[in-house]
Order: sequence, then C-alpha cells, then structure tokens
Amino acid sequence: MAATVLPFEKPVVELVTRVRELRVLAETDPHFEPELKRLEDRAAKLARELFAELTPWQKVQLSRHPNRPYTLDYVEALFEEWQELHGDRRFADDAAIVCGMARFRGRSVVVVGHQKGRTTKEKAARNFGQANPEGNRKANRMYELADKFRLPILTFIDTPGAYPGIGAEERGQSEAIGACLAAMARAQVPIVATIIGEGGSGGALALGVANRVNVLEYGTYSVISPEGCASILWKDGSKGDEAALRMRMTSPDLLALKVVDNVIEEPVGGAHQDPAEAARLVGDAIAAALADLEGLSPEALADDRYRRFRSLGAFS
Repeated sequence: MAATVLPFEKPVVELVTRVRELRVLAETDPHFEPELKRLEDRAAKLARELFAELTPWQKVQLSRHPNRPYTLDYVEALFEEWQELHGDRRFADDAAIVCGMARFRGRSVVVVGHQKGRTTKEKAARNFGQANPEGNRKANRMYELADKFRLPILTFIDTPGAYPGIGAEERGQSEAIGACLAAMARAQVPIVATIIGEGGSGGALALGVANRVNVLEYGTYSVISPEGCASILWKDGSKGDEAALRMRMTSPDLLALKVVDNVIEEPVGGAHQDPAEAARLVGDAIAAALADLEGLSPEALADDRYRRFRSLGAFS
C-alpha cells in the first residue's frame, strides 16, 4: 500500500524517511553513525514540537491514518501460536472482528480486535472495521470461552463504530453489543483493552469493558464520531473539527477524565512510522497491566471492573 502523508506530518515524515535511509547505510559503514544520531535527535525534537501543537481534529486524522498498525499487525508482532477462530455459530463470520487464541510472553490468552483493510478489496471485506451483529456475537463467544478456561482477554479497539445498516439492525445489533458488555462485565478473568486507533460508539465499547484500558498517544475514544456529533448538534457534518474539540476525545483528556488508565507513548511521528517499536510499547503496557491484576481472585477481577466503570462520570 502506498504511504499516505497528512499535510501537517509532512516535515516529520521527510526526516524520518531520511533517518531510515541513513540507518541502512550505518549498518554497513560505521562512519554514518554520528550523522544518524544527529538526524534521529533532530527528528525527535521536530516531532515533539509539531505534534505538541496538534489540534484534536488532527489527532482524529492520525488515529484514522491508513498506515497505522492494525490488530493483525500487533498479533504478528506480539503473539506466538496464534490460532484464529471464526464465526458466531448463529449466522456468519464477520471479518471486521478477528478473534483467536495465542500465547503472550509465555501465557495463554484470548485475543479479540477490530480489523480494517489496507487495499480497497480488504476494506470492503472487513467493512472498514465496522462490526455486524455476528462480529460482536463472535467476540461474545470468545469472552465466554476465555471465562470458562480462565484465560486473560486482550482486546484491540479500532473502529468508527458498529455497522448501522438495515440488515445489522434486523439481526439485533444493539442486543449483540449489550451481550458483549454483559459477558465482559461478569467475566472472572483479567481483561486489558488497548485503543490502537479510533474507538467509536458501542462498537468500541463491545471490546472495552476491561479492568485496564490503554490508549495509544494519538488514539481517540468517543460515544460518536466528530462528524456524527456535528451532524446532530449543528446539522452540518463538516464541523467535525469543532465537535472533536468539544468532545474531549483525545488521549490527554481521556486520561484526565479517567476514561482510560494509561496513555502509551508512540514512536516519533506516530505508530505508523515505526510499527515494530509501537508493538513493543504496546506489549510492555499490556504486560504491566496483566502484572497489576495478577494477585486478584476471579471474583475480585469482576468487582474491580464493576468499580472502575461505576466511578466514571462521578463528581462531588
């Protein structure tokens, strides 16, 4: 897939590209190492300066960047013995959600995540990461399987929202999402959710009722897309930038509001500039969350999740 460069990230991308080229040369000729170090420092400094000034809308664009790593990219980088499971055993298999069993740093886990496509054909097959009811029911089946065999659940959230089509509504979209919320809420196993891109509406929450919720630095999480919010409030979807500002959907706001528990710093220029490093950082954050939950009993894990969500939105 051809690289996509957003206008505001162009200066950083140009520097990062030069760093990559110089790194290849430095592998064969040590004389390039001083220049490589200088360029790496310059790229990091420029990225910090430029990205510190990003607007919420620009961060939304980054969260949707077509070159960002998707769930299966993290699966390949972080997990061993991956075995994907298919179907909801009721209607069909939904490619917008991928599920399976794997080993994470020596531990058996269940993995559930949204999956977008790269090419036009893949995007259509994956429905742009928008799950139908059968996708959410497949996820629900995995939650129950994990609970039965006492396996930790790791979810990767990256969706604009559950699919709102007529067929999806006819097949019980809201009920399927509700069943996911209930299954996650009562599961007596550790659940760690990571928002790797955009987390939109109930489609995101169907994978988000976790003991610990991580978000990548340029990820977003909201009850509706900015364009959808603008269409409702101002009858004008083009005001998505204003809606994004008011919705407080970017990682600093999410952490301040305690909607998420941890912000994972991204590599220079974003996760898509260095997917391997992004995967390492995500893996470390997941491992830390699992370690934090290690001593809790099955009943305490469910209670921890209950208290976490009951505390959201509380004020005095």
